[in-house]
Amino acid sequence: MNIVIDGKNVVCEKDEILIEVARRNDIVIPTLCYLKDVCYSSNCRICMVEVNGRLVPACSTKVSDGMVVVTTSDKIAKSRKKTLELIISNHHKDCDNCQKKGVCKLEDLCNEYGVNSCKYDYEKKNYRIDNSSPCITRDDNKCILCGRCVNVCANIQSVSALTKQQRGFNTFVGCVFDNDIVNSTCIGCGQCTLVCPTGALVEHSEVTEVNKLLSDNHSYVTCQIAPAVRVALAEEFGAPIGTFDEGRMVTALKMLGFKKVFDVNLGADITVLEEANELIDRIERGVKLPQFSSCCPGWFQFVEKNYPQYLDNLSTCKSPTEMLGALVKDYYSKQNNINADTIKVVDIMPCTAKKHEKTRAQDVDHALTTRELARMIKSAGIDYLNLEPTPFDTPLSEYTSAGLIFGVSGGVTEAALRFASEKLTGGRDKVDFDEVRNADGIKEVDVKCGGITLKLCIVSGLANTRKVMEDIASGKKDYHFVEVMACPGGCINGGGQPYVDYDKISVDEVKRLRANAIMNADKGATARISTDNKFMKELYETYITDRELAHKLFHWKH
Repeated sequence: MNIVIDGKNVVCEKDEILIEVARRNDIVIPTLCYLKDVCYSSNCRICMVEVNGRLVPACSTKVSDGMVVVTTSDKIAKSRKKTLELIISNHHKDCDNCQKKGVCKLEDLCNEYGVNSCKYDYEKKNYRIDNSSPCITRDDNKCILCGRCVNVCANIQSVSALTKQQRGFNTFVGCVFDNDIVNSTCIGCGQCTLVCPTGALVEHSEVTEVNKLLSDNHSYVTCQIAPAVRVALAEEFGAPIGTFDEGRMVTALKMLGFKKVFDVNLGADITVLEEANELIDRIERGVKLPQFSSCCPGWFQFVEKNYPQYLDNLSTCKSPTEMLGALVKDYYSKQNNINADTIKVVDIMPCTAKKHEKTRAQDVDHALTTRELARMIKSAGIDYLNLEPTPFDTPLSEYTSAGLIFGVSGGVTEAALRFASEKLTGGRDKVDFDEVRNADGIKEVDVKCGGITLKLCIVSGLANTRKVMEDIASGKKDYHFVEVMACPGGCINGGGQPYVDYDKISVDEVKRLRANAIMNADKGATARISTDNKFMKELYETYITDRELAHKLFHWKH
């Protein structure tokens, strides 16, 4: 089909949506509610354009042959401005104290269209602020009813914790039966925070508490950094999406006052060893299969709330960050004669659900998202991009790239396969398992390791996970091992990662760029199998000499 947009002849397909055709031709049409493959609600009406002289929403209008479209005109500008004035008339515009200041789509559009005061005014509803969850904070006073969070939660994650309630001016987005988040089906993944255009949904911030710790002379404050943070943090300071950065990150954390900066990848290498051995044992004994990965706290909560009959199928291994936290408070404190009670461990994570995970044990004291760390660095006036790199602190930072690829969906499985292949075959004939990569969605793979054919499933995104779980429950599918990441694409797209303007770049492209950065680093690494981790080998030979201590430090069930 042929249409004209702003005087430009454009070829498109039947039933395409106008806003997508425009974007493909580098024509920007603003929106607050539209999200490709997620939200087509036409709620905000910001994307109004002229089609043959008539105003229509670009996000829900399908193209027709010969259509003539105008995306900028006085008529359109007046429509958008009036819509924004109506929106902010019922919006608590406390921008200076909002976590989303500077990255708020509503704020950007108000500045663009000169909307700096409430032209329309009526009695505002004083909705409550829900701080009940350790993961997510919901402020309905800042909600513009765009519907993005509702659709992401229901369609992408199949959790349906959020829904629109009541009608007319009394409409608000909340949990079913107006429950607090902590009493809802929410599993803390934070995908809603990534798509919310305002500050209505943000991570439950722990910045104030961590700053207090850093100023406490009686606390020995350490931190540990997850794989996916290093391919996202630099974005917060203007670097391209997918910039791989370790050294400047460590330097900034030292400048903030952290005594030691460790790498979670060591914990990931230990996870490979413990989880793979557990899988081999389960297969040999033929019990509690499939074994489910237990690294993702959002997935852990999803099982608890939806499939409790499969809790025993979860690997008993703690997540890599909890393993490393246990080592810091046990091994590191003893080796350095530090009172374990004074050691505080702060996670730097791409994930909001980690804020809940730390309540399960005493291994981690606080969990900060990538976004929270960026805010701390900015508040301290640190010129991040011009920092000199600093290495991680030893010894709890030696790692292999098998631990690094945990940040990508399929990475846990591939890391385990590298270890299992070496253990079962006695050689290193295969290190790269391309068949389990690019597992964005559901991927089923049969892999031969020695004399065993392993039936594997790699899944990310909880709507996909629900399909897999139903297939397992019905007997339709049979696996040895299932890797689950709650967030689509894995940790690289975690709910605590930097906000991205999805009007300018697709979420698939964001995932691709960050994943490529991790996989390229893996490809160039010299140590790519967890057994290459010399410190881990020494640790098991000299300190963790019995399984009782290993279970105490590294497993949920002793």
